[in-house]
Amino acid sequence: MTRTPVTLLPGAQLESRRIGPITQTDIVRFAGAGGDFNPLHHDPDYAIRAGLPGVISMGQMQAGMLAAWVSDLVHIEHLISYSVRFASPLRIGETIDLAGQVDSIDAATAIATLSLHAKSGERVVITGVAQVRITVSH
Repeated sequence: MTRTPVTLLPGAQLESRRIGPITQTDIVRFAGAGGDFNPLHHDPDYAIRAGLPGVISMGQMQAGMLAAWVSDLVHIEHLISYSVRFASPLRIGETIDLAGQVDSIDAATAIATLSLHAKSGERVVITGVAQVRITVSH
């Protein structure tokens, strides 16, 4: 059964979500699910030798959290497109805030374009853009 698309207005802020703090267990679980066993994600000495402050999560982990959040807001069956750009690494112990806004609405097609981001404090970790089907209010 398809749920009714949500109603969004241009310029509206999306309901935010906070996740974290991120743990080593979160990263290991994601590595197991996705098959990414790069030592940057589980070996602190290796990560430091590579020039990082310590272990970091996979970029796809943040991309997945952002996708799950927007899918929860608009219902997955109404997500038309989704793309991300990685901005900075997410470290163990950090909390991320997922947020976004409605950039534009095409009333003729009932499609909204959303700008999305995840931040740790004031630092942007990942940005994204999604297009979603909506109910257009008249």
